[in-house]
Order: sequence, then C-alpha cells, then structure tokens
Amino acid sequence: MIYSETHKNIGIDEETFSFGENILKGLKERFEKIDETAEINSLKVLAAMQRAGVGEACLNGTTGYGYSDLGRDTLEKVYADVFRTEDALVRPQITCGTHALALALMSVLRPGDELLSPVGRPYDTLTSVIGMDEEDGDIHKSGSLREYGISYREVSLLSDGSFDYEGIRAALNEKTRLVTVQRSKGYAVRPTFSVERIGELISFIKGIKPDVVVMVDNCYGEFVQEIEPSEVGADLCAGSLIKNPGGGLCPCGGYLAGKKELIENAAYRLTSPGLGKEVGASLALLPSFYQGFFLAPTVTAAALKTAIFAASVYEKLGFECTPCADAERYDIIQAVTLKSPERIYAFCEGIQAASPVDSFVKPEAWDMPGYSDKVIMAAGAFVSGSSIELSADAPIREPYAVYFQGGLTFPHGKTGILRSLQALKDKGLVNLTGLN
Repeated sequence: MIYSETHKNIGIDEETFSFGENILKGLKERFEKIDETAEINSLKVLAAMQRAGVGEACLNGTTGYGYSDLGRDTLEKVYADVFRTEDALVRPQITCGTHALALALMSVLRPGDELLSPVGRPYDTLTSVIGMDEEDGDIHKSGSLREYGISYREVSLLSDGSFDYEGIRAALNEKTRLVTVQRSKGYAVRPTFSVERIGELISFIKGIKPDVVVMVDNCYGEFVQEIEPSEVGADLCAGSLIKNPGGGLCPCGGYLAGKKELIENAAYRLTSPGLGKEVGASLALLPSFYQGFFLAPTVTAAALKTAIFAASVYEKLGFECTPCADAERYDIIQAVTLKSPERIYAFCEGIQAASPVDSFVKPEAWDMPGYSDKVIMAAGAFVSGSSIELSADAPIREPYAVYFQGGLTFPHGKTGILRSLQALKDKGLVNLTGLN
C-alpha cells in the first residue's frame, strides 16, 4: 500500500506508515493460516445453526418471564453443538465474563468445598469473588466464596510457564470440588494455554480425582483454534459475549457450555430454584446474538492478525511481547511490556485516537471496581467495554505492561497499532530510525 492523504488525515505520518508496511510484508503466510482456521470455525457455526433449525421466528424476542422463548432455547442448542457439550446457557442476564465465572463457581461449590487454581493467581476481578482479600478487613465483598465457607488454594506455574504437576498432585484433596483453569494470561505476563495443553492438564487432574469438576475460563480464546476446551475434557466453559463469541454485535451477555447437570444448576443460580432455564426474556437482542456468533470466527481472525502485527511492530522496537511475534496464538490478547507508565499512557492515547467512537477522549487511569491498582483503558467501541473491538488496558504497576486486544477488522486494528506507535514517537518515547 502507498502512503496517502487519508493516512495523514488519520494522524499517521509517512515514516510510521512505512515502518508498519515493511513489517506487514513478512506476515502473509501467518495470516493465511489464521484465515484457514476461521473458515473451519465458520463452517462449524453454520452447520450448528442448520442442525438446530434456526428460522426467522428465532429472531423474535420475548418479554416478561420469557416462557417458551424459541429463539433463546434454539441459540443455546447452537452453542452446545459448537462447543460439543450437552447443554449451554446463553443469556443477556449474565452481565460480563466475571459474572459468568462467578455463576459457574457458585452453582457448583458448597460450604466445606475447596476451589483449586492449578495455573496460579486468577484474573484480578475473581479475587473478590473468591474472597482472597477479605483477610485485610475489606467488608465490600459480601457473598464471596470465602463468606460461604468455601476455601481456596492455588498452585503457581513453574518458572518456564509450565504446570507444576507435583504441586497440583499435592494440592488435590478430599475437599477439592472444582478446579478452575484460566486459559488466557489476564494481567500476568505468562503464556496463554493451548487447548491441547489444557487437555493434558485436565487428564492429569481427572486421573487423580475423577469426580472433580473442571471449569475453563475461556475468555478471549473462543475460535482461536479449531477446537475448544470442552472437547478435551472440560466439564464447563465460561465466557463473555462482548468478547470473541459476540462477534462485536452482542451488546451484553455471557455463556456457559458444559454438562447438562452443571448447566441446570447454573440456570437455577442465575434465576431461582424451580425456574432455571425456563425464564429469562431475550427482549430484542436475539438478532445480534445469532449474527454475532455467526460472524465471530472471522472477527476473531481479524483480532488475531492485529495482535501478531502489534507484536511484530513492538518487538522490532526492542520491547518484550507476550506472546512473541513468532509464537502460536491461543487467545487474542497481546501483552507489550512498555517499561514505564508514560509509555502506557501514550499507547492507550493512540488506541483511543484511532477509535470510531470517542476518538477525542483522553483515557485516564482510575480505581476500577474489582482491581487492586489503578487501571487505564482505551476503548472507543460501539459496545461499551467490548474487548473484541479495538481496545487496550493496563494496570499502572510494574512491569508496566499494556494488554491489547480486538479489532473488528484488520484494517482498523492495523491503524490502531500504527496510531499507538505514532503517539509514542510524537512524545519522544520511541525512535524508529536506525532500526534493522
């Protein structure tokens, strides 16, 4: 592509543009492989919709109690088919990914049970769900697992990012009722786990304690590979519809997919015992739920391409990227260790400036609910907080890593990365000259 007046108008100078174009030349084969995976997953969704008999009537919503909601119930059949599970719960009443995870945990665990994380500390917002910070006297976490007498333990990953199998063996005990596996890195600079590695971990755990329930936090990982964790032994998978499976169209919602009994229990927890999946109006949301899921594989592919491009750009500048530019991808998140808060602010300002919504807004770090440090977020999205759309966020703490994800289209994702680079360059925080 040739530098044009349009690039100049969007805030990208010719040097930054040329830097990006030179990197893009070497990514053609990687991008072709991503497109192949997207095609397989697109056909999987298409076939599931056809098998479920999705018709025009399925796009009509319900109000009130939501009894006999054909579209809602059919959509859950589609999700169960795609994830190869017995059942699924896909609802706008599930407010976010953390809510989906909390719903799964609280529907399985009972007083006296223990929750185990064999992959180290979970994502920041789950610490409040578990009650990990209540020893400090925080009284604002009413209803946590800890309050209900459910204990928690974790086994850290080894220094090379692998599972500590001996530590996990020692941690499993008669009280262990549920094992939670976070697929993505969250706010940790560690590798994301492939579905295959998760399958190996599940097999090991089930070999020691066959009756334990294994739940996988699948956020940011859906449709990145051709299989999902539920196909390698996970009893439950949970995620958010304003991430990958919503395809950028879902305005809210979350899902659980897994064994029928576990989904039934989760439905009772979401609504009430005796009601379960029978209630919950879908309102006018079903067209976006269906169409978003249909588009999700190709939207996820665009986000993956953007992440690879981002890593290739920032590694060229000498920054540590997780995963590295050449690594296989198992989620859409790209962590870039920028080494200073000033660079984090500049990066996020660049992403925000490249957004279609609120491009004029300057992001600021603030005390977000559920986080222990101030967090800065850049997300000029059509759906508030949607992280399948072009977005970046970072806790303001060492090692000062920013977490980038999304891009509904690759042209937009590419522009966002170049705009972030431009912001760093304009502030004198990077230098593009003299690079090989």
